[in-house]
Amino acid sequence: MSELIRNPRIMRKAQEELRNTIGEKPMVEESDLPKLTYLKCIIKEIFRFHTQIPIIARVSREDCIIGGYHVPAGTRVMVNAWGIGRSAKIWENPDQFIPERFEKSTIDFKGQDFELIPFGAGRRGCPGISYANSVIEIVLAQLLFHFDWELPNGTKPEELDMTENTSVVRQKKSDLILVAKPRCPRSKLHVSQSSPSESGDH
Repeated sequence: MSELIRNPRIMRKAQEELRNTIGEKPMVEESDLPKLTYLKCIIKEIFRFHTQIPIIARVSREDCIIGGYHVPAGTRVMVNAWGIGRSAKIWENPDQFIPERFEKSTIDFKGQDFELIPFGAGRRGCPGISYANSVIEIVLAQLLFHFDWELPNGTKPEELDMTENTSVVRQKKSDLILVAKPRCPRSKLHVSQSSPSESGDH
């Protein structure tokens, strides 16, 4: 939500996709999620740009050669997932929040593409990846579908403090405070009306 507030164009594009897809239904349903392709791009970009666990620790099980370096068995290896996500060798304009980079990309975060490993990779990857992603998708979709959002007291998007802590799990240092303006989707009320002469009931 912080990045969407800082990038109003991206938020509008996501809301247009949602509201065009959901139409006059009262809320987003799980069956709607596969159709929300731009929302999925936003989530991938968040995983790249704000990697939750920046360092992934592993221990080598056997001797191996990586990039010309001999890594003995039992070596503790620290994988900089945050650095991979911000690498100019991998990503174009890595310090910019651009969900569109995933629109024609096959890179995913399921642990098979090492350019994007917010949940780790291989047999030691996070077992809760599917659950976590489903929750993120449905919650973000509901927030964007039902509400329009803005910063309070005339705060400008570029003034938003995006400083993160430096603990094992990264998160925003300061709370995100927003004003939510409810948006009620249009709905048609289908009422069956019949005269007493037609139905015999009053």
